Amino acid sequence: MSPQAQEEPVVIPAPALDLDETGNTTATAVFAGGCFWGVQGVFQRVKGVTNAVSGYSGGEAATATYDRTNRGDTGHAETVEITYDPQIVSFGELMHIYFSVAHNPTQLNYQGPDRGTQYRSTIFPLNEDQRRVAQAYIEQLDATGLFEGPIVTTLEPFKAFYPAEQYHQDFLTLNPDWPYIVVHDLPKIAALEEIFPDKFRAEPVLVGMLPAS
Repeated sequence: MSPQAQEEPVVIPAPALDLDETGNTTATAVFAGGCFWGVQGVFQRVKGVTNAVSGYSGGEAATATYDRTNRGDTGHAETVEITYDPQIVSFGELMHIYFSVAHNPTQLNYQGPDRGTQYRSTIFPLNEDQRRVAQAYIEQLDATGLFEGPIVTTLEPFKAFYPAEQYHQDFLTLNPDWPYIVVHDLPKIAALEEIFPDKFRAEPVLVGMLPAS
């Protein structure tokens, strides 16, 4: 299977270890997995997600723009900040979707046709519990042999999240006929519905207009 073609979903087991978020009604996860259009579009269609914002993490505020990040030398990755209700969907369930349908975790510093460290597969844990659960899941998945190669997803210290430009927000929903979306991202939405029907919602939760900075 060619690197460009393999953004196909992989049916994988759920995490054996998950966070205990009993009593919490809101929590945040920060995932990077290639172009944020598709990753955002997937998580906007997951029940329990209350917001999913495209942006940049890993670098500094001064370089948190698309034009600058696109050079691949800023430390930033195209990232999605996911706000969710742990009483409806857990951190582990979000990771299950992330590794199964949102991206290909075996592609090092690229996803499909997109090349560069800004497209790397990365989880930015917000605390030690997230880091521990994410590391355990990566080890669990590697042991299954279900992927075409070893998982290259990194766990990087979270410094900050910077929302991307307005024109990147809700891009999949607003541009369903965009050729890149048709080829690379709409299949992810179809896979989400097929593999996770109990988690799928047809009407996405959208960002809308970002607050003025």
